[in-house]
Amino acid sequence: MDQKRNDRHLSREELVAEIDAGTIDTVVIAFTDMQGRLQGKRLHGRYFVDHVLDHGAEGCNYLLAVDVEMNTVDGYAISSWERGYGDMEMVLDERTIRRLTHLPATAMVQCDLVWPAGDDGEHAPVVQDPRAVLRRQLDRCAEQGWAALSGTELEFIAFETTYEEAHRSGYRGLVPVNQYNVDYSVLGTTRVEPLLRAIRNTMYDAGLDVEGAKGECNLGQHEIGFLYADALTTADNHAVYKTVAKEIAAQQGRSLTFMAKYDAREGSSCHIHLSLRGTDGSLVFWDEESGTRTPLYDHFVAGVLATAPDFTLLYAPNINSYKRFADGSFAPTTIAWGADNRTCAVRLVGRGAGARMENRLPGADVNPYLALAAMIAGGLHGIEQQLPLEDELVGNAYTSDKPKVPGTLAEAREVFATSAVARAALGDEVVDHYVNMADVELAAYRAAVTDWELVRGFERL
Repeated sequence: MDQKRNDRHLSREELVAEIDAGTIDTVVIAFTDMQGRLQGKRLHGRYFVDHVLDHGAEGCNYLLAVDVEMNTVDGYAISSWERGYGDMEMVLDERTIRRLTHLPATAMVQCDLVWPAGDDGEHAPVVQDPRAVLRRQLDRCAEQGWAALSGTELEFIAFETTYEEAHRSGYRGLVPVNQYNVDYSVLGTTRVEPLLRAIRNTMYDAGLDVEGAKGECNLGQHEIGFLYADALTTADNHAVYKTVAKEIAAQQGRSLTFMAKYDAREGSSCHIHLSLRGTDGSLVFWDEESGTRTPLYDHFVAGVLATAPDFTLLYAPNINSYKRFADGSFAPTTIAWGADNRTCAVRLVGRGAGARMENRLPGADVNPYLALAAMIAGGLHGIEQQLPLEDELVGNAYTSDKPKVPGTLAEAREVFATSAVARAALGDEVVDHYVNMADVELAAYRAAVTDWELVRGFERL
């Protein structure tokens, strides 16, 4: 059976043929780590065919147990000095083979993570692997005859400054590619079109279905949109896009960031659109005869709302994520839903086959696998418990009396750690793993002296 997701992907046989012909000489094998980054190896094409294609490859299990600086840290059950920092194995998903046309003669394949075979010869999955976390929730959907479709809308801020110059300057005083608000501005995007076009076309070559690009509110802020797909494909594409966009920016002597909140202006979001369909393609969120939402849809949305505090840690995984939640910023501060209402945490849009929910909580720094898993887990909880959907919020959610979104990483960590829903859906091993990730970030932040403190206190205190 042809496992390619579309004709721009490469099959196993096509990849081997191109390596034999010399048109591809490098294969990147990669998985997505806790922080949502691609990690892996670059392999010579011949070595890949002879030794990796049929067997996978190994990598140190500390790759799922480090902080953003790649420091080994304490508290993870799967990886430590006491355990010897052994290997985990990368299992190739051949449906993800894609060309990377911004690099010479290069292809990529994404991987699942498993533990080395035990005495029985079996490989247990690494359940803390973000891809495995999402797969588990998709399996729960499939057991009910449903498939999850999703799209992620990622914003970034681009700079004329190189990554090296940005580092040397302490990431201060960077020159944005636009000097004014270019939201929907054709002129504003034209100014940056060499970068935007290169990203769009490279992503199309890599198998993503590109919609287009538009300017956003912050200086130098832009968004490139992609067509929805099944949730696993969307998460895979999202991870590849973030890496490739940075690589192309670097090739052009520029830089870009997916930080949730770079400065005091508007943050960068990752609005996630999601709907369920029958595995046969049938509509389950919309009743075509009555032209209205189905009870299943309402229960699903009610579940996402009810569990929003439980899963905020997976929607907003970093200290910086919470700076984005500000009144009047188009990032939500209260937990409510509305029909095409961008002040709400959940916005319902579309009719018929286009009926879907938009989760506006995640920022651009989100791990897509974990955020999608959280949404699905929350929605399934709503369906299982037959949760009623509250009345829609009409008007300004910022000034409403609705419950507040957790305001700090510490607050979100506590709710996630003690959530019976999260533990039932994701498992204790997963919850404890990502609670420790939050603990590591909180400890690092508490130890840091910020620029704000220096400015406020160096001379004047």
